[in-house]
Amino acid sequence: MDIILRRKPELIGKYINGNYKVTIYEDGTRIKETINENDTQFIAKFPDSCDMKITNNCDMGCPMCHEASTIDGKHSDILLTSPIIQNLHPYTELAIGGGNPLSHPRLLDFLEILKEKKVIANMTLNYKHFIDNLSTLQYLMSNKLIRGIGISCNEIDENLIYILEKYPNIVLHIINGLITPENLQKLYGKRVRVLILGYKEIRRGKILYDNNKDFIDNNKRWMYNNVADFITKLRLVSFDELALNQLDVKRAIPEEKWNLYYQGGDGQSTMFVDLVQEEFAKSSISSKRYSLNSIKCLDEALHIIQNEENGK
Repeated sequence: MDIILRRKPELIGKYINGNYKVTIYEDGTRIKETINENDTQFIAKFPDSCDMKITNNCDMGCPMCHEASTIDGKHSDILLTSPIIQNLHPYTELAIGGGNPLSHPRLLDFLEILKEKKVIANMTLNYKHFIDNLSTLQYLMSNKLIRGIGISCNEIDENLIYILEKYPNIVLHIINGLITPENLQKLYGKRVRVLILGYKEIRRGKILYDNNKDFIDNNKRWMYNNVADFITKLRLVSFDELALNQLDVKRAIPEEKWNLYYQGGDGQSTMFVDLVQEEFAKSSISSKRYSLNSIKCLDEALHIIQNEENGK
């Protein structure tokens, strides 16, 4: 669900995908409109966006990490050679992550390939990695090698808010169950963009939940009970599919606004690609995985996922 800014931002590009047209702006806004006004759903032929894991290497050891990344984690060996990279459509949005994507030794080469192909590269980082590599990230942003950055952090302080307000293309990623009411309320009325992620009870996330069940459940309960309130107090807020379901966000939004903002569930026009394990799936938490071997483009991969969802 995307919230549109009042200021009219710079247009990045337009394209047609299946039965709808897409318009993308430099602030991250993506508008989807069916070509036939009688169509009631978007039917994609290729992904509009894709979460792409390029490494499992990370030195943070975060207890909630659902990828179980470690300092000895493997980098993708097919980052520059996979046919799915060579066959990406212009203006496809990639959410590049890991692990710590900045640790991959061929990251710059990869980003230059994407820019040449007019692919929109965004990156998700831990807050510490963002601070430690700020000059590198400023170079990547100023040269449009990455368009947006997602910062993962659940402890909100004045310095973080200052950074989020200074860089309009940075989105704060917070996790349902780990963000406390007190921390969330620090964001009320601030000029920041917030993406609320669902809590993933897999790998280290499962261990963390088992050891902190009361704390996480209490935070989840507060978020669920107050979703209609905090949506109005956060200036720019969106949700991943898991958070939409965990919080039942649809009940808190007028139907006409839901129909305007909601752009479809996981696997309809979005997907997950793990270049480390050379697999793809509906989302990063999907247990059903498919091999990238013999897949030449993400069009094929999305078609496989769509058929699986429809029981074909």
